[in-house]
Amino acid sequence: MSDQRSHVTAHVLDAARGVPAQGVSIMLADHHGIHVADAVTDEQGRVAALGPSELEPGVYRLTFATGAYFAAQHTECFHPEVVVTFEITAPDQHYHIPLLLSPFAFTTYRGS
Repeated sequence: MSDQRSHVTAHVLDAARGVPAQGVSIMLADHHGIHVADAVTDEQGRVAALGPSELEPGVYRLTFATGAYFAAQHTECFHPEVVVTFEITAPDQHYHIPLLLSPFAFTTYRGS
């Protein structure tokens, strides 16, 4: 599993439409708010890797640009962005953060 050491991946699903959320911008920052990486979800709503291949243990934030995603679809939404704060505790693990999204709600969890 050396190719997946401490890296972060994401998956965004548009639960209202039942499709992957393509084109969602995501920013990764550390607990000080220092920018680490940016990415945009692909046609499957996925980001294969965010940030360097090995992140230091600590607290990080993923900011999903949900308002821009829904605006591109001419859909009103309540959350202009979704911020998921998580902690990397084991430097040899893969951290996958799925986001289930609708215009007025979201949920997230640690995926595999």
